[in-house]
Amino acid sequence: MAETGEEETVLAEASGFSDLSDSEFLDLEDFKESSALLSKPGPSSKLPEKDGNVTCLPKWKRELDILSPMERFHLKYLYVTDLSTQNWCEKQMVYGKEFPGFLAPEKAAVLDTGASIHLARELEVHDLVTIPVNTKEDAWAIKFLNILSMIPTLQSEGCIREFPVFGEMEGVLLVGVIDELHYTAKGELELVELKTRRRPVLPLEAQKKKDCFQVSLYKYIFDAMVQGNVTTASLIHHVKLCPEKPLGPSVLRHARKGGFSVKSLGDLMELVFLSLTLSDLPVVDIMKIEYIHQETTTVLGTEIVAYEEKELKSKVQHYMAYWMGQREPLGVDVEEAWKCRTCNYADICEWRKGGGVHSSML
Repeated sequence: MAETGEEETVLAEASGFSDLSDSEFLDLEDFKESSALLSKPGPSSKLPEKDGNVTCLPKWKRELDILSPMERFHLKYLYVTDLSTQNWCEKQMVYGKEFPGFLAPEKAAVLDTGASIHLARELEVHDLVTIPVNTKEDAWAIKFLNILSMIPTLQSEGCIREFPVFGEMEGVLLVGVIDELHYTAKGELELVELKTRRRPVLPLEAQKKKDCFQVSLYKYIFDAMVQGNVTTASLIHHVKLCPEKPLGPSVLRHARKGGFSVKSLGDLMELVFLSLTLSDLPVVDIMKIEYIHQETTTVLGTEIVAYEEKELKSKVQHYMAYWMGQREPLGVDVEEAWKCRTCNYADICEWRKGGGVHSSML
């Protein structure tokens, strides 16, 4: 899409579509460093808001219990990382939604460093340009333009990074970003997920399990896209898009620069879905997770992921039951209570105080 002939990826300003592709947790070895912060005494059911006032969890929850979580958090779709965080601890994910921005400095630093490494790797294969957007239609148009720019590269057996994916599972739209897609020497399409580590050690099995679940979701959605199982109607319905709405001037200029003659989001959507289904792109053959030390960028190890579609769908069905308001959120099992030691919300967690039973069940 670039005039120089090199591939460009567009960054939509304030688009709201960045999926956390590097969801990190503090290593258990870091527990001593953060214990002072995590064990501060305070009210058992309160958290400070940005204005200094205190939010009382029980009262707030009583007011919102009539709504499903999708309605309560005003969500039109979920990120793949929302579900992978559920795989780690569902209660932690819920508190993260209820109290956005309440993140320990150590974890924020880990995420920032991981994001920088991801960006550096992305710049190895294409340039980035920023396009101002004013509407959600413009923001999704940027997503589609990025896909259109990457399809030819993948067709010619090149390497692409930060590939947007979206698809429906259990009646809910999932959105994510695949770190890397490339072909092996045998011609197999390989999906690679990059995970950075603060310490030069591989993660515990519990986090590997979470990462494998995330990667499996990416494969499922990507496969559905190239097999024609994702429809424009589904996307329009979930995101409440207006396909007839003209695109903004900045988006139109960039589309023309890439050789795409479109006027509205509907035009672009039709072009993308045709390109995906008619490009003969294969499904993902191999899934791999690459763990890298943040400070040295040394590869600590790789994990080959075995794809179990039946198990994946079963887990997604279970997680979606929470989002649709069909059940209460669950905390970790007693055997995994060690996860609470590095959780920002341990002091207010109803599940933890109830000994593994939700407060509404007591």
